[in-house]
Amino acid sequence: MDDDERAGQLLMVGLDNGASRTSLDALVARRHLGGVILLGGWDGGTERVRATTRHLATLASEEDTAGLGLLIAADQEGGAVQQLRGDGFSRMPSARVQDQGSARALTADATRWATQLRTAGINVNLAPVADTVPTSIGRDNGPIGQYDRQFSSDPERNSRMVGAFIAGMRAGGVASTVKHFPGIGRITGNTDVTARGITDRTTTVDDPYLEPFRTGIQDGVELVMVGSAIYSRIDPDTNAVFSKPVVTDLLRDRLSYDGVVITDDVGAAKAVADVPVGARATRFVEAGGDITLTARPATVPTMHDALTKKMNASPAFARQVQAAATRVVDLKLQMGLARCP
Repeated sequence: MDDDERAGQLLMVGLDNGASRTSLDALVARRHLGGVILLGGWDGGTERVRATTRHLATLASEEDTAGLGLLIAADQEGGAVQQLRGDGFSRMPSARVQDQGSARALTADATRWATQLRTAGINVNLAPVADTVPTSIGRDNGPIGQYDRQFSSDPERNSRMVGAFIAGMRAGGVASTVKHFPGIGRITGNTDVTARGITDRTTTVDDPYLEPFRTGIQDGVELVMVGSAIYSRIDPDTNAVFSKPVVTDLLRDRLSYDGVVITDDVGAAKAVADVPVGARATRFVEAGGDITLTARPATVPTMHDALTKKMNASPAFARQVQAAATRVVDLKLQMGLARCP
């Protein structure tokens, strides 16, 4: 791949429910994009989603995507966060309700949900949530606790259910994503909508709340999503997505994760609004990350240009992009979206 193609593989863009299924065609082609996520609540059932994903799959070509298929993702956790609904998609309960059954039962349910996703053309689920919300915070935790998105307030129990969900997704042929590393269960603000209340003053590099993420890594989870909160006892004043101590030192080195690392949305999220758009992509790669996710298609050209410009200016950064793109290609090989020549 050339520099433009490598940079493109490190970007995933949102396709909103209200947009035309062809609205990203030119962007995918010109910027050689590696992935698309369906956003905005698709409630038209399997047939509508499948029509869209079939079209997206046709955008992959030697010329436009270096012969690599697209990662086509959805947020399909259950409860308040289930982007795909309607005929063909089971109504998924929240993680707190999923936790009321056994791990074995959850694996069986997740296998069925994954089969539905696969039938609709989705190959990546940005789930499960591995965050642990302590009972002392509960629903005062804006991003997770308020919506019952955590399995449990016990990290050990959380670990078992995270592993069970991943096992079911894999059995159904869909890649999983543990999120939001290193955990957003101890903050109050939701990083999507505010930059206030997003500093975690408790979590450390050997914290027990990291255990669900460790379980996911040991179980071979395909992606890890890094959140945009700030961890004062790990890297003060730096959002986790831009933090080398979080992404490289903790996730990659201490937890031995060598797979694909993706951001939470950094296109529209208020937590990173003060960071220039292009720098959101370059700083993530510098921290040790791979795929920058943006809900706003309009941000893609700026991010792509920033990546290629910095590659041309810095051999060290170019090597980081090369390593990140290699991890993405390795994942696509595992998923059958690429082939060795």
